[in-house]
Amino acid sequence: MSMTPTLGPVNSSERINALDVLRGVALCGILLMNIAGFGLVFSAYADPSVMGGSEGWNLRVWIINNMLFEGTMRAMFSMLFGVGMVLMTSRMEERGGGIEVADIYYRRTLWLILFGIIHAYLILWPGEILFAYGLFGLFLFPFRKTSPQKLILMAAFLTLCGFGLQGYQYSKHMGNYEKFQQAEKIHADSIPENIKEGKEAWEGVINNMKPDEKAMQKNVESMQQGYFGLVMHLATINRMVQTVFNYDYNPWDVLPMMLLGIALYKLNVITAGLSFKAYLVMILVGYGIGLSVNYYETILVLNDNFSVPAHLKANLTYPFGRIAMAFGHIGVVMIFCKSSFLTFLKKALAAVGKMALTNYIMQSVICAIVFTGVGFSLYGQLQRYELYYVVFSIWLFQLIASPIWLSYFRFGPLEWLWRSLTYKKLQPFRHSTKQSE
Repeated sequence: MSMTPTLGPVNSSERINALDVLRGVALCGILLMNIAGFGLVFSAYADPSVMGGSEGWNLRVWIINNMLFEGTMRAMFSMLFGVGMVLMTSRMEERGGGIEVADIYYRRTLWLILFGIIHAYLILWPGEILFAYGLFGLFLFPFRKTSPQKLILMAAFLTLCGFGLQGYQYSKHMGNYEKFQQAEKIHADSIPENIKEGKEAWEGVINNMKPDEKAMQKNVESMQQGYFGLVMHLATINRMVQTVFNYDYNPWDVLPMMLLGIALYKLNVITAGLSFKAYLVMILVGYGIGLSVNYYETILVLNDNFSVPAHLKANLTYPFGRIAMAFGHIGVVMIFCKSSFLTFLKKALAAVGKMALTNYIMQSVICAIVFTGVGFSLYGQLQRYELYYVVFSIWLFQLIASPIWLSYFRFGPLEWLWRSLTYKKLQPFRHSTKQSE
């Protein structure tokens, strides 16, 4: 007898509200960082001296983001993706699902990979994360019943592997920097081949991280062209991001956070299941470590006037600061969920979280219209602090529109499409009359 009729999406009554609130916070927070990628040249994302201004409010905005938000919201979002896998599969298995659970999960994940490709190539956002989530999500299923302790150890191991790789790359870059400095003291015709190779490698790093005015102007003009020109311009970048960058970076960034998220869910950490005292300790320890690490990185870069060597050195401790800050943020959100304060905001954030896929793609669509030649061509035209007028406008719209939408419909439109494709059957979309009453 087929088990398919008993298997379906999670019911609204089965959802854990704290997870939705946390997802809503993470989704809003991701835009705080992504907006620099939407509105400025890529290298300005981490370096305000490249474009967007590095003084006054522009500098303050960069410092605030670097201290509090860089990488943390992406970490939380990745954790919640891992949780989503456990919720989906465990509830289907509780309903009697067998091998079909794996079939449904992997079909869902493969569709997400396709969504990521469409998001990058056709919705014009090379910084999108769905492709990586789908790809590394393929590895999660075997770990759905793994103990929290083992999951934490695996996450720590992968993070340390990334730290080791970062250290190796830093050493290699600094070796090339030394050769570059040596070459500067030698006549061009007399430079040994190994010194020349190191010099050229370092110049490549400089061109990537500190592009000159001509290169930036060319990039701005490319982003201000029409839709089909944009698709072709970004295709090369998308191929690099979804191949080389994806395999160099995301195994140590995305995958460990997914595993850690599963562990935190099993330990009731991200379901608001712990005491206020436990979350307070989490906040103090997380922020104590995270702010210390991030302050060190920020001061290092500021004191060396945003130099490339300073940025490369600051990247060494990056994973430790972002993970610690993510724990602090989670503690704050969980206390917020357990409290009776700002109930209206909790409901709004939960609605944004329930429609995370729709709202995530919506952010990209709006930013494409605002910044590229598809719409208002503001790419490269705003100062860094001015970008946040766009962020706050999108937040306000999504916090208002998401609860209204969900009062009429069970899912966001893209959530409904994803579920329908996953289960190979059109899912109920509108609330029933009884539910609406």
